[in-house]
Amino acid sequence: MNLRSNKIKQEFHERVMVVIIGVAINVGMSFLVAKFGLPLYFDTIGSIWAVVLGGVFPGVLTAFVTNIISNFYMDGTLYFAFINVLVAIYTDYFIKKYSFQKPGELLRLGIAAGILCGTLGTFVSMIILGKSLSLSMNVFTEALSKSLQISFTLAYFIINIFFNILDKIISVFTVSFLLRFIPDEKKTAIRKGIWKQRPLTKIELNEIKEWEKDLKKSSRIRMISVLISISVILCAIMGWIGGSLFFENEIRERTNNAHNAVLFAASVIDPDRVEDYIRKGRNAEGYDETEELLYKIRSNASGVEYLYVLKVEEEGCVFIFDLATENEAIHYEPGDFSPIEEAFYPYLPDLLQGKEISPIENNSFGKWLMTVYHPVKDKEGNCVCYVGADVSLDYMAMYVRTFLLRVAIILSGFLLVILVYGLSVTDMYTSYPISSLAKCVDSFSNSGYDQETLDRNIRVLRKLDIHTGDEVEKLYTSVCELTLNQAEQMRRLRRLSESTAMMQDGLIITMADMVENRDSDTGAHIQKTAAYVKIIVEGLVKKGYYPEKITPKFVSDVVRSAPLHDVGKINIPDNVLNKPGKLTPEEFEIMKTHTIHGKKIIENAISTVNGENYLKEARNMASYHHERWDGKGYPEGLHGEVIPLSARIMAVADVFDALTSPRVYKPAFPIDEALEILKDGSGKQFDPKCVEVFFEALPEVKVILRKYNKTE
Repeated sequence: MNLRSNKIKQEFHERVMVVIIGVAINVGMSFLVAKFGLPLYFDTIGSIWAVVLGGVFPGVLTAFVTNIISNFYMDGTLYFAFINVLVAIYTDYFIKKYSFQKPGELLRLGIAAGILCGTLGTFVSMIILGKSLSLSMNVFTEALSKSLQISFTLAYFIINIFFNILDKIISVFTVSFLLRFIPDEKKTAIRKGIWKQRPLTKIELNEIKEWEKDLKKSSRIRMISVLISISVILCAIMGWIGGSLFFENEIRERTNNAHNAVLFAASVIDPDRVEDYIRKGRNAEGYDETEELLYKIRSNASGVEYLYVLKVEEEGCVFIFDLATENEAIHYEPGDFSPIEEAFYPYLPDLLQGKEISPIENNSFGKWLMTVYHPVKDKEGNCVCYVGADVSLDYMAMYVRTFLLRVAIILSGFLLVILVYGLSVTDMYTSYPISSLAKCVDSFSNSGYDQETLDRNIRVLRKLDIHTGDEVEKLYTSVCELTLNQAEQMRRLRRLSESTAMMQDGLIITMADMVENRDSDTGAHIQKTAAYVKIIVEGLVKKGYYPEKITPKFVSDVVRSAPLHDVGKINIPDNVLNKPGKLTPEEFEIMKTHTIHGKKIIENAISTVNGENYLKEARNMASYHHERWDGKGYPEGLHGEVIPLSARIMAVADVFDALTSPRVYKPAFPIDEALEILKDGSGKQFDPKCVEVFFEALPEVKVILRKYNKTE
């Protein structure tokens, strides 16, 4: 246990060192590139190094930490963190599918990673940041834009793709070169250290994927769904809360700026000249000077887009000052009249009375604005006009959207790190161990009664070596003990079953010998017919005949029960059974009853020992081995496949042995003549398929015939 614990600690420290070295390589190289102003990056060499040595999570962590550190000496690199994380993920995917050895594959990896970085990098630079972080890249971009007469963004995209491909190709081959200085044993040990069981090969991983196809949803897919859902929800909540707080704070700050602006503007307007300003406009004394002061006030009020002075009347508003802005759709001159906007109706009584009102949110001329009013009063305290300032909420909303997009870009890198970590932990501690264990248990349960297969599956199970240190390892240990005990129990049961079967076979042979000893004509009949039956049934299996009927148990039952096919002769009188001459019709009728007696004897045995499954075929052979394919046999006149298959097999074996064996009433037929009789009887007396396979096995038949004829 201590050895394993020390080994785990050592493997953990090695992976930590891989990350530290990877970050150092990335930061060092990218710092040098930034210092000398090169149009390259070299900030993924360490990430690729970490992926190849330690797996996907060390590579992803290296990439993310690199961008955090790089942001201290190159502002904005944090926005590119998710891109470098994706490069690490893609590298892991690539080396699992291909390899990291052949130059052609390294080139493919570099090109693919370069296109990925170039495309996403252009999006972040041009769309999110609105600029490139590399001055040298801008020089190349401007030169290409002018020479090809294309937009700066398109030129930047082309240049960025080119230099990213070059950067990633150099990075990949650099990592390949560095890895040569690390011993293969060390590389293998670091890579395998992430496993919490015996590392699985690509073939085994593919087998697990095939095995999992029957699952409705694997634990890995479920965990991916949970992690992605949680990540998206957290990102959305954090973005919404952050954006809301930022937006509210900006509204508060800009509204306060607008309030200060209208207060200041109200102090520079001479109440006694307001009427002159309305009547004479710009010709009024002091108008231009006052307007110039108002422009200065607006320019110094952050967030204030419009600043104007107007007099509120019941019919509408009369403008006194309306400071011009760029791209302004409507501009009012002194004395111009404008109707009251709908958003101001609730405040009109207070405005007519010269009271201060709260900031008003409105949609003037299709723009989302926050309006702040402040009254300008004369010496008697009467309101002569209002100064109004508008803050653009559209601009703020757009600014907040940009802010949220940048936050999302930054968070996406962090969330990818969390997602990869969660998946790595799930794979190593849960998914792969449980899938491997379940697959082995499934194979064990499907082993049936084959002891060799059971033992082989137990060896495979124990080689998994799951050491997660949690409930999964405890389950694995229990399953190992359970399967081992079950296999041993099956071994003991098999030995007992074999002993029982041997005893049953002995009883069958004894019963058959008792019958054969009464019959003076049937020397070695049961041995030969049993051998012929075995040849025929195995031939049917090879030819694929009657597959729905012929099972391994059927074959075993037929071969073992064959000696009992004439057990009914024990009830036939000796004067009939051993008559040296031809039987009379009456005697033949008595002889035919041995099939009925055999059926009754075996049925009694079945009911007594509860052995129907074992003796069923013995009953069929004893009852129907004299039935004919054409229906002219006895005792019931069955025909074709209505006759039990075991009886049809025995019919061929029994007749062939009777023909080739001497009897008191006839000599033995030559084998060729006996075979000709069988051939003529095919489709009449015998099942054609049984005759066919018998003829195809003639070499084996002749061996049996020679063996037993010598002893007779």
